[in-house]
Amino acid sequence: MRTGNKLLRGGVVVCRPARSTAALWASGLVLVAAGMSSGASAAAAKQWVTVASEGGSFSTSGSQSVRYGAGSKWVQQKRSGTVACSNASFGRDPAVGTAKQCQVYRSPTSATTPGAAPVPVIPVAAAPAPAAAAPTDAVTRNAARLAMQASFGNTEALTAEIKAKGPAGWIASQMLLASSRYTSGGNASVHQNTSATSYCDLPARAGPNCWRDNFSSIPLVWDFYRNATTRPDQLRQRVAFALQQIVVVSGTDVEGAYGQRNYQNMLLDNAFGNYRQVLKKVALSPVMGDYLNNVNNDKAAPNENFARELLQLFSVGTCLLNADGSLRGGACAPTYDNDMVRAYAYALTGWTYPAGGATSWGCWPRGTNCRFHNGDMVAVEARHDNAARQLLSGISLRAGLTAPAALEVVLDSLMAHPNTAPFIGKQLIQQLVSSNPSPAYVSRVSAAFTAGKHSGFGTGQRGDLAATVAAVLLDPEARSASVTANAGKLRDPVLMFTSVLRGLNGQSDGDALSWWWGEELREHVFRPPTVFGFYSPDYPVPGTTLVGPSFGVHNAGSALQRLNFLTYLLEWGGSTPVASVPNATGTKIDLSRFTNDAADAGKLVDRLSLIATGQSLPSATRSEIVKAVSWWTASTDKANWQANRVKTAAYLVFATPNFQVER
Repeated sequence: MRTGNKLLRGGVVVCRPARSTAALWASGLVLVAAGMSSGASAAAAKQWVTVASEGGSFSTSGSQSVRYGAGSKWVQQKRSGTVACSNASFGRDPAVGTAKQCQVYRSPTSATTPGAAPVPVIPVAAAPAPAAAAPTDAVTRNAARLAMQASFGNTEALTAEIKAKGPAGWIASQMLLASSRYTSGGNASVHQNTSATSYCDLPARAGPNCWRDNFSSIPLVWDFYRNATTRPDQLRQRVAFALQQIVVVSGTDVEGAYGQRNYQNMLLDNAFGNYRQVLKKVALSPVMGDYLNNVNNDKAAPNENFARELLQLFSVGTCLLNADGSLRGGACAPTYDNDMVRAYAYALTGWTYPAGGATSWGCWPRGTNCRFHNGDMVAVEARHDNAARQLLSGISLRAGLTAPAALEVVLDSLMAHPNTAPFIGKQLIQQLVSSNPSPAYVSRVSAAFTAGKHSGFGTGQRGDLAATVAAVLLDPEARSASVTANAGKLRDPVLMFTSVLRGLNGQSDGDALSWWWGEELREHVFRPPTVFGFYSPDYPVPGTTLVGPSFGVHNAGSALQRLNFLTYLLEWGGSTPVASVPNATGTKIDLSRFTNDAADAGKLVDRLSLIATGQSLPSATRSEIVKAVSWWTASTDKANWQANRVKTAAYLVFATPNFQVER
């Protein structure tokens, strides 16, 4: 069943008019009673009455003369019951290369006795029941499942590569690949303007795209989707995307494309490094300093924003945890209180922007550097509180330490805390594999984080992310052929976009996936609404005891918009390149590789199902999709039936819950 020809960006779907009765009949969507009439015409002369097109079926009451063919070429038989209108059913093809029909020899308005109800001939299905799909072998299923967990979308080539290398071998090879980069957007000159004229009003900068290119996060969106859909370092990008949703900064509050570019490249650089180094770079980032008010913090009365989120969101969390992520003692015992937040806020004072910024009125406060986002923040000891403080994990900050030394002690206290391993480990599981991992799964990943080693991965240093990521992806719950009832996760809108594009041989420059589709589905990448990101890792799934983080941006409207996104790609042809976007490609898919399988609807559906879900669809779902795809024949659209079969199959497979909920 295909979607409408038009869709309003505001979320209103404008559907195409309903198909003709014959089309609906042939696609198996309705039952049409044929040959019904009043008893007054029962005596009408018998004639050949068409009851089905090739590929459909029909039913007769009692033994009747039926024929199959076209023009003057027919096969005639006596048949009763349900009859398939096909070569196989009638034993041969009487009119090769011609769309055929099935006809019954009877009165066009037969009835039993005057006034009695007619005996109808009822088309009951689009085609003979499709043959069951061959079960996906365990190795292929495992490879496709890993591709979905560790990349921005499965492809046939990626499944083949993982099968050849094995899961551990593929993960190891991914960790050795050169990193994708963010390169688009303006430079640091936005924070070096000494003119009284605003930056975008300068003659050399004036233009409609100045703010977009130099101050917004849109240039990062271009690079993000280009890299996600086409670059080979898929695992690094996925881990960086996961970290991006833990140590959050947002383009809604921080301006300067070059600084945001630096921050996101830092996450790529450290995706397989150590989480301690991630926290250190986050603490020293002038972008984070601006976002959470730690740059130029006042030692007499420090702003607590960064200190609070460093504890609450970036490291230990609010409740004491067991190693398996469960609440210690069965209830939430606070990990820290506000006095502890203040201790960290004091310890983290004494940092200003790196040198290089300039304004027409100088820098403020005195003794600090002007806003500048190239490099790490630098220490200003006169602004650092160096009193003794008690921190977490039984670690004390002794009096007299410099700002850099105090930062190292702060990091030691966070990495030593028993909460950090399960708190961060569980979120990595949720981002990559499953929203509701078992306590045993979390415990195994926590152990890898703490030991810094797992199955040959890692350096042996606490917080090693290569070891932690390997533990997440190689765990039995991630690799087992038996998936538990609570396993899996709703695909983020971003991952839904990229999975469809990659699976259907597409690409995107990201332009349509920012202010249009990103906003429609509430995940405009690099613009989360708060430091909590787009959603909470503990977001409850209504009506269940489960959590589903991505359900935090999901509702009835967004469910329809997910389908509309498929319409946009498959019916509208996506987006053409926009001249103002550098190196524009637009957002498009390429279905040509699937056309050769269009003649066999079952084979086509199974091929797309493996890409989308890693296995065949449930038999009932598959059967209905195969019927709908089979409606397209040379008789329904002589010129484009193969292309329309591929479009229909792709739409229906990627629209299934089996794709939308990754398992």
